Amino acid sequence: VQLQASGGGLVQPGGSLRLSCAASGFSLRNYAVGWFRQAPGKEREGVSCISSYNGSPSYADSVNGRFTISRDVAKNTVYLQMNSLKPEDTAVYYCAADQGPYASTWYCDRPKLNYDYWGQGTQVTVSS
Repeated sequence: VQLQASGGGLVQPGGSLRLSCAASGFSLRNYAVGWFRQAPGKEREGVSCISSYNGSPSYADSVNGRFTISRDVAKNTVYLQMNSLKPEDTAVYYCAADQGPYASTWYCDRPKLNYDYWGQGTQVTVSS
């Protein structure tokens, strides 16, 4: 039973990446899923979250309009499409899943919550 985050890499400013959060051993259908990031010397912050009950997403102000979270039930995967990347997006990105009933905004406001599962993190570096 695990979550695996992947898709990070080095990209130039203005570029795009798609992160994947794949679950094995359980179905993400019934879980809220959040993407979080932590840059060197900074606290972990919520980037984008999607609730379990209506799929309504939330986004941090810093990424709103550039990032899109989506869920593929058939592939048991949640994606984070990141466009128009900026150097300040550089961080290790983590995904987490929780079986609670709360809204996506509730989860994204709580990056230190004891989530049911955490992925291992994937490095995103935005640099020219």
